[in-house]
Amino acid sequence: MRQTPFSRRAFLAASGLAAACAARPGAADGVSAKRRPIKIGQIGTGNQHAYKMGTLRKLTDLFEVVGFVEDDPKLREKAQKSSCFKGLKSMSTDELLAVPGLQAVAIETEERVCIPPALRCIRAGKHIHLDKPCGESLPRFKELLDEARSKRLTVQVGYMYRNNPAVQFCIKAVKDGLIGNVFDLDTAMGRYDGQGYRNLIKDYKGGIAYILACHLIDIVVSLMGEPAKITPYLRRSRADGVLDNCLAVFEFSRDRLATVRTSITEAKGFQRRRLKVMGDKGSIIIQPIESQGNMSGGVLTLALEEDRGDFKKGVQNVEMPPLKDRYEDQWREFAAVLNGDMVNPYTYEHDYIVHKCHLAACGLPLDA
Repeated sequence: MRQTPFSRRAFLAASGLAAACAARPGAADGVSAKRRPIKIGQIGTGNQHAYKMGTLRKLTDLFEVVGFVEDDPKLREKAQKSSCFKGLKSMSTDELLAVPGLQAVAIETEERVCIPPALRCIRAGKHIHLDKPCGESLPRFKELLDEARSKRLTVQVGYMYRNNPAVQFCIKAVKDGLIGNVFDLDTAMGRYDGQGYRNLIKDYKGGIAYILACHLIDIVVSLMGEPAKITPYLRRSRADGVLDNCLAVFEFSRDRLATVRTSITEAKGFQRRRLKVMGDKGSIIIQPIESQGNMSGGVLTLALEEDRGDFKKGVQNVEMPPLKDRYEDQWREFAAVLNGDMVNPYTYEHDYIVHKCHLAACGLPLDA
């Protein structure tokens, strides 16, 4: 297969990350370097992505982390022993929200109880980074978005693939018509886990789909819009009652389809996570979506029926920028939005549609 290089400068411009880079010291206008770091704290350590605090603390030019909240004594002790939280001040939510000059809060509670603390932060006038998934109630999430909109506060949902270079390339390629009219999308996110993780997933009404499918659905909505119908298939491959093998079929206008698969019984599941987008002039396959563990950047193959711009007919790999921490650009984007260097690329409406689709894909009610 031919290797088609895609320059870093061109890629950043294409993906929207160039704007986020403006928040770095030494930006072209010289303003960003003089800004004071954004004061931020964190509520909760129970989310499976709560360790992104380690990335946040490295970005001292952008953020000043004032402390964290964890009401569960066992989780608090565990966090304080970890490198991500070691040395950080532990405080109550009241104490955190009373910190002078506090601008933002990261919500990293256990996945089903994130909305109440997030709503409290919005009502206190703070921007929030809300880790996924956004709770089990669509009306409660809408209430949060509506209040954030009315106060002109940023809600950044922590979908880690949003800043993935391969995914960003794919979204732009589809919007630019590189592979023609998209008629089908197939995506999968799996892993292989022992009984401990299975016991955790058993507590979720939507099983593994509740934890993993939201990442993929965010991409589906970005590429294809809101579906007309979603049919979930939640299955148990073993006798322990865990919904460990899940599929959701999305039906769109013009007879377009998308499938979202999640599993915790897939051998080498991390390496086989994929996104396949098919158009009438070509296709894009990203597999794995992330390379070398949890690093941001995947392996992207482009197939074309005819020459399209700088890309040639046939099958070719598209070179991605160097791998980096999967959360770094997410935090840089958050800072850029809060500093006014860019508009949040994901609207309140988009986040609402994604969560609506996610709950439907998990077989959960939309009115509770």
